[in-house]
Amino acid sequence: MSKRVFLTLFISLFMLLILSITAGIWVLVKSKSDQESGSTFIGGTFILTDHNGQKITEKSFPGKFKILYFGYTFCPDICPTGMTIISEALDLLNDKSAYIKPIFITVDPKRDNVQVMAEYHRHFHPSFSNLTGTQHEIDHIAKLYKVYYKKSNPDEAKDYLLDHSSIMYVLSADGKYLTHFGPGATSAQIAAFFNREIH
Repeated sequence: MSKRVFLTLFISLFMLLILSITAGIWVLVKSKSDQESGSTFIGGTFILTDHNGQKITEKSFPGKFKILYFGYTFCPDICPTGMTIISEALDLLNDKSAYIKPIFITVDPKRDNVQVMAEYHRHFHPSFSNLTGTQHEIDHIAKLYKVYYKKSNPDEAKDYLLDHSSIMYVLSADGKYLTHFGPGATSAQIAAFFNREIH
């Protein structure tokens, strides 16, 4: 092998090594950035049914911010409070509320069928979409959004309560995770966030 061929081969291999290292560093940095924003770990594809019997997916309501809240209609206090806070935040936003889609997702599909969800819909902001599905579908979306729920007393056959996380997830207009609000969030805080995001 001539010195020139050897040199060319060496330079090619060296450049390939540099490119590989650069690509590896980019992947690590991108992965870390995604982890910090939560975009890789929260959300995904799903199919559920709304309170009107229509199929809803992660692609529904394009161009709108989404605020997702998980709960169940038989919840005595936490869920109605969360739904009320979201409703009040939408009222505070006035015309800007048209750019936001609030979504309530049950973690109790056994009792929260379409009819029950439609009745529950009457008590909160009219722009809410209340979603239910099969147990498998609910388990799937709960896993996507890291939602915890469990019967507080498994032995109760009918009038059981559920222990569950109470987090409001905010998604961008293109469906990416932006932030979340915990149980202590107020309607004013939520409205202030959307006022900053919607121009």
